[in-house]
Amino acid sequence: MGCDGGTIPKRHELVKGPKKVEKVDKNAELAAKWKYCALSQEKLRRPIVSCELGRLYNKDSVIEYLLDKSAERPNAEAVTHIRGTKDIKELNLTDNPEWEGERRNTKGDRYEDVHCGMFICPVVGLEMNGRHRFCYLQSCGCVFSDRALKEVKTEICHKCGDPFQDSDVVVLNGTKEEVEKLREKMEQRRVKAKVKKSKKSKAAESVSTASEPKDDTQVMVAQNGEGQSDKESSQSVTDVAGPSGSSKGSKSSLLPLSASKRSIQEMEEKSEAFKSLFTTHSSAKRTKDQISNWVTHTPYHF
Repeated sequence: MGCDGGTIPKRHELVKGPKKVEKVDKNAELAAKWKYCALSQEKLRRPIVSCELGRLYNKDSVIEYLLDKSAERPNAEAVTHIRGTKDIKELNLTDNPEWEGERRNTKGDRYEDVHCGMFICPVVGLEMNGRHRFCYLQSCGCVFSDRALKEVKTEICHKCGDPFQDSDVVVLNGTKEEVEKLREKMEQRRVKAKVKKSKKSKAAESVSTASEPKDDTQVMVAQNGEGQSDKESSQSVTDVAGPSGSSKGSKSSLLPLSASKRSIQEMEEKSEAFKSLFTTHSSAKRTKDQISNWVTHTPYHF
């Protein structure tokens, strides 16, 4: 079994053994997690958000997914647990002063450090490149390294000063076990939120049902009060009008009220200049010669 050149094939060329397992480059895996969006696979750019499982996304890509969930996307499984904007948190990141971005190696003749991260820990100064464990706070969105939270133990955020609890700490790009724990916490929070909503709805229904009979009683009382007021008013009218129903009694009842009012011209303490301002003054009265057969727009026009 020779070839044209008289070569003899060897065993490894004729017999195919099992395929070797391809090993994933760790640097490429870390770069894919910490420098690229988990949904769109584009480079991370501000504003950057994270879900309750600790994955990093571009905010624009998440909003596009929420607006149109029917569109086909390569990594749609990474965002199935996101129901709305309340399930994501915008991260408050600290820029790395040594990061130059794409401007550093535009010509391709310089060494590009793969492990150089875009962001750092504001407390310790570690780069967020995947080699160190990082986490963020759900209360404020500030990002720190795990070493900073362990060495400086406080109940107040190191960056913004807002208080937080241990349950607010979410690990970024954690292991499978950590992701499973975060998923369990997420499900527990959602169950508690549903229970609170159901209790609030039941309380609102009970308040509405309790207020309905009160409203009916108030309406009845108001109707009874109106009836009583109508009766009282009718009785007062009959008392004033008298048994014959004439209107003399009503005029007689109004006379004391009008008589109690004093005329301005009768007030001795007022001056004549002040009294002349009113039409009841003698200077404002007209004689018979001044009175015409027709009436103008203003009856006191001369």
